[in-house]
Formats: sequence, structure tokens, C-alpha cells
Amino acid sequence: MVHPSPTPSTSTAPPTEPTSRSSSSSPRRTAVSPAPDSLDYALLSGLAGGIAGCVGKTSVAPLDRVKILFQTRSPDYARYAGTWMGVFRASKDIYAETGVRGLLQGHSATLLRIFPYAAIKFMAYEKIHIILMPTADVETSTKRFLAGSLAGVTSALLTYPLELIRVRLAFEPRHNPNDKVSVLKTIRQIYLEPPLPLTPPSKATAAPSPPPIPSKPTLTHFYRGIFPTLFGIIPYAGTSFVVWGFLRTDLLPTYLSADFRQRHRAWLDLMAGGIAGALGQTAAYPLDIIRRRMQVGPATLAGAKGRAGFWETAKGVYKVGGWRGFFVGLSIGYLKVVPMNATSFATWEALKTVFGLEKKGRGEG
Repeated sequence: MVHPSPTPSTSTAPPTEPTSRSSSSSPRRTAVSPAPDSLDYALLSGLAGGIAGCVGKTSVAPLDRVKILFQTRSPDYARYAGTWMGVFRASKDIYAETGVRGLLQGHSATLLRIFPYAAIKFMAYEKIHIILMPTADVETSTKRFLAGSLAGVTSALLTYPLELIRVRLAFEPRHNPNDKVSVLKTIRQIYLEPPLPLTPPSKATAAPSPPPIPSKPTLTHFYRGIFPTLFGIIPYAGTSFVVWGFLRTDLLPTYLSADFRQRHRAWLDLMAGGIAGALGQTAAYPLDIIRRRMQVGPATLAGAKGRAGFWETAKGVYKVGGWRGFFVGLSIGYLKVVPMNATSFATWEALKTVFGLEKKGRGEG
């Protein structure tokens, strides 16, 4: 009868240690789980987005360069455009001439641009999402589209000069591994060159053509093609985010159990991101074609005259290839955008989990 009293005292001692451990770890858990409307949450979400963007872009870097060459009708690779196999034939030619460096030409500039671009885009989306949809019951596809579009426009405005430099670096032909494309040289060319048209004058009128319109060096040259970019980013970013949110928050939870979604979360995120990217790419591709032509026009038509605006560029695209001209390279666009969006969205979600940014009480969207 005397022995039961020590037993409780012995059994109560061990719980004391876990309790102290729990209390000591509590501040740490709070530190990595900031409120969704806090600055810490926004910065961590932006960091996750920037890393996710770099991972996604790196996974498709060779395809990205071939796509730019197709879109801008590079004379060396125009014969490959328009077919699925053309993508691989062009890649094979580039690799044969300059090796892996040729396939990754301009990728360093891509990473310098994509990290701030993706960071701003995802961070802006989170903040706008919270403002427009503070609770899950007020979420709608229209609000998701608006949040995605505004986030895309914000990031495009702030990082467009880096995008222009990246495209020009990727466009420059290199037929020898020793040929080096200089970032500083490309920046200087963009700064000094006058705006030029998409299509050169015909042979019949080439001889009497007047001299090029003079243009002073200006920083506005780094925003050539910005308007079609902004017009294009609205359907692209808006469609991508609305499809992503619809699939993860509405469709998948309706047909799949919570346990299944938790066990296969990575694959489901990859699938949702890929579908979102494909639909967003389709909606914005014609504007993307016009933007690319405006960006590289001076590099291809150094002896032409005048200025190529949005409508002039669009007319030039239609004159050369009809309505199909606005979808040149779309097949490679799918090959690029589907895995890129899949990996970037999935990586973003995975890093948000690592950083403790899971939203409480808002569903999975």
C-alpha cells in the first residue's frame, strides 16, 4: 500500500520534460509562421517565388532559346519553325555548332531577370489575393484572374529591361564556340540604336529609300515592346492563376479525398501548374509574337528606316504568315511552358511549406 505513491511521482516526472521542450520550441514555430498579411510573409513568399522561377526556367532553358529563334524568324533557323521535330533539329544544330553553351546562351541574363520577376509576381499575387479575397468564401474566378493579372503587370513593369536584354542575348547567332556574346555590349547596343521597323522595304523601293530617322540614345529603348508585353501578361498571368486556383481549390477537392491529395500533393501541383501554363500560353501567344518581333527588330534590320509600332508589327506578322503567323512556335511554347509552369508552381508551394507559409483556414488555393 505504500508503493503506489512513488509510482505517480515517477510517472509525472517524464511529462515535465516534453512540456518544457514544447514551450521552448513554441517561439521558433511562431517565428517561421508569419501572418499572411505581414511583411515577413510577403518577403518569404517572394523568396520562394524567385527560387521557383529560377528552377522552372532552368528546366527549359534550351527550349526557351529555340522558341525565341522561331518567334523572331531568325534566318538561320526559320526552316525549322512550324513543326514539332523542328524544335529538336534546331537544338541539334545549335549543339553541334556551339555545344551546351549555345543551348544555354542568354540563360545567365534569364536568371538575373527571372528571380526578381517571379519573386515580385508571386509576392504581389499573395498580397492582392489577400486584399481581394480575405476569406475563402469570397474567392471567385474573376477575382483570381484580376489578382493574377495585376501581379503579372506589376512584375513586368519593374523587370522589363532585363527581359529585353535576355531576348537580345538569346537571339544573337553564334556559329563558333569561341564567339562570345557580351552582356555589356548588348546593353550598349540597345541604348544607342534607333527604333527600327519589323519588315524591310521591298527590293523595288529599297534603292531610293531615305536615310534612317535619327534617334538619340535613351533609356526608353529598354522598354521597346513593353505595351504588347503588358497586354499579353494580362491574359497569361490572369489565366494561369485562375486555372491554378480553380484546380487546387475547387476541382481537385471535389473529386479527390483529402488523404489522396496529401499523399500525391507534389504530382497534383505539377499537373495543375502545367495545365495552367498551357491555357495561359494559348491565350497570350499572339501578343507574345508581336512583342518578340518588336524587341529584336533593330537586331535583324539594321539598315531599315522608320519606327515599327504595335499595329505595324502585327500587320507585318500577318502579311508574312497570315493568322498562323501569330502562332509560330506555339508547339515549342507548350513544350516549354507546361514543364516550366508545372515546376515553378509546384516548387513555390513546396517552398512555402518549408518556410511555414501554409495559409490556415483558406483551403488549398
